[in-house]
Amino acid sequence: MIGSARMYEWAPSLITRWRELLEWVTARAKVDLELARTADSLDELWAREDLGCVLMCGYPYVLRGQKPALLATPVPSPPRYGGQPVYVTDFIVRADSGFATLEDTFGHRIAYSAEHSHSGYNAARHHLLRYRTADRPELFTEVRGPYVRQPFVIKAVLDGEADVAAIDGFAHDLLKRHDPDTATRLRVVATTDPAPFPPLVASERMPIAERRRLSEALLEVHRAPEMKTTLQDLLLLRFAPVEEKRLDLFLDWQHAAEAAGYPKLR
Repeated sequence: MIGSARMYEWAPSLITRWRELLEWVTARAKVDLELARTADSLDELWAREDLGCVLMCGYPYVLRGQKPALLATPVPSPPRYGGQPVYVTDFIVRADSGFATLEDTFGHRIAYSAEHSHSGYNAARHHLLRYRTADRPELFTEVRGPYVRQPFVIKAVLDGEADVAAIDGFAHDLLKRHDPDTATRLRVVATTDPAPFPPLVASERMPIAERRRLSEALLEVHRAPEMKTTLQDLLLLRFAPVEEKRLDLFLDWQHAAEAAGYPKLR
């Protein structure tokens, strides 16, 4: 079975810190997991049958027929999350662009990672509903993507391939801490409402006892003095139990966009 935080490994120092966290959790739980980085895409990673302790976006989770087991969910430390297991999506532009507001980007080019990404697509689509009118059903002249992963979306904006994009707000916070050179070249023009934070999941193939021990270890990690610096660098306060019903919000936002005649960004 494997452990992975690839979803948020956006910088070399983050790879190190996530590994420290997962090593502590697996040792505490007495569960043997392979923590080596895989060459799988996130979609391929989440489709594997040997998930042991893996961060997974909540939107593809609720879209799946056979879902993995939920272990726990991170609680991010930046003040904008209010000490709750939630995150947001940031609409970003180049820092030196002339765009002051999200509305300024309408009539220009938007980039996205994947249609089944919450932060990269579903949240953006839901947020944009408020700006559509009968006279303006299409907000952008071009929708560019899929770029598959959000770091490539950021690169598209910085390289001038796109004018605006929606990215994971927590990952953006991590970028400010671990890759400030990139982060300072970006500027936020809008932020969505919060949504449930991506949970850690495990395959149903993993024995229930091992899953339970992993969940217990995750819920205890913030009490370990030796993990204080690791959690600080990962911008995490603690882990919390997952309230599966709250994940229905992803489908609620999808259905709201579809009902409004806005199933795709445009």
